[in-house]
Amino acid sequence: MANTRELKQQIAQGLYDGALAKLYGGDDATLAAQRARYMQAVDHFAEEFGPDRTVRLYSAPGRTEIGGNHTDHNNGVVLAGSVNLDIVAVVSPNADNVIRVKSEGFGRISDVDLSIRTPQPKEAEHSASLIRGVAVGILNDGGQVGGFDAYTTSDVLRGSGLSSSAAFEVCIGAILRGEYNGNDMEKFSQVRIAQIGQYAENVFFGKPCGLMDQTACAVGGVITIDFKDPAHPVVGQAKLDLAKHGYVLCISDTKGSHADLTDDYAAIRREMESVAACFGQKVLRDVPEADFYAAIPDVRKKVGDRAVVRAIHFYNDCRRAAELCQAVQNDEFDKFLRLIIEGGHSSFEFNQNAYSIKNPKEQGVSLALALSQNILNGRGAWRLQGGGFAGTIQAFVPEDLVDAYRAAIDGCFGAGSCHVLNIRNYGAVPVTPEL
Repeated sequence: MANTRELKQQIAQGLYDGALAKLYGGDDATLAAQRARYMQAVDHFAEEFGPDRTVRLYSAPGRTEIGGNHTDHNNGVVLAGSVNLDIVAVVSPNADNVIRVKSEGFGRISDVDLSIRTPQPKEAEHSASLIRGVAVGILNDGGQVGGFDAYTTSDVLRGSGLSSSAAFEVCIGAILRGEYNGNDMEKFSQVRIAQIGQYAENVFFGKPCGLMDQTACAVGGVITIDFKDPAHPVVGQAKLDLAKHGYVLCISDTKGSHADLTDDYAAIRREMESVAACFGQKVLRDVPEADFYAAIPDVRKKVGDRAVVRAIHFYNDCRRAAELCQAVQNDEFDKFLRLIIEGGHSSFEFNQNAYSIKNPKEQGVSLALALSQNILNGRGAWRLQGGGFAGTIQAFVPEDLVDAYRAAIDGCFGAGSCHVLNIRNYGAVPVTPEL
């Protein structure tokens, strides 16, 4: 370990360039920007917590959904990928049994006394609850925890469907694993760190989230997650090199409001589960697809046609998520693009979450998809992602079309709406020269 002064020198001298290239890309401009970002974070740590402290670096990425739209809540299959936007933490242990975190652009998070191991009502829906929950999750697994001081900086876009909260949770988990558990990747695997993050969000923060976000942020790369047994999800991993194929990932914010959409989101799960209930099951995953198709005439009378077509989307998109992962593993990029488009059409046409029927005049997601098809048809791929109805879309764009694509999206939804990203093949990790 190095102190803050030594670490800054090492970063400036290029000792960390190999690690930074793996996380963000190796071109000169990117490396220079990340060196400056990391050195600035070290400076801010020293200002906040004192100079010449011995410190380590940690990073956890944001994530994007690639396949399996609205399948996780019915124990289906999803495909997700981590992106080259992340939260970076400069960390030093303390002897106070207290975790103190200062995040760039925000005030210091309330000190978290680790001797208190139950949810605190005043912390609900605040970051302190996530810290406490992750620490308790580590303890519940027989691990060790202790105090630390940390300064964090994040470029994971908030409210963009890239899971800034999940990145924060798994970063805290990686810090506790690294500082107090010998970075034991067997006892505290990336998937286990993700489950602990979910536990913190469910029990301490108070949000009943699934596990896709945390798993994608913790594991890194492109992953498929089979939720047949939610307590023991099966995770497969693959590496996707978009640059090799001359593509980038674009996440475009349509600037639509998520207000009043709770009922729209809840209806998808409720309707899928209403179909399952026709067969005496809780979730669609437990209903054989052949049995479902044979019973459609009776099911539609009981639960309505929209529930039936949403169930059709579930079965198709679960199968498609697995096929997408296989295409990545086999480096079948044309097939990958075709499956992305098919999944996008299924979400729009069958899952019906491109816009809310309560306000049909607002169709930002639909418009962004139409613009994407107009520019990329025959070369790229496009789809809505996440909950839908408003928010962001995803596109895989050939490098020679990036300027035209970004101009069309920014021209419609405002400057800075289109974010050009790439897949990152590393999850929540200590950042060391040997990465």
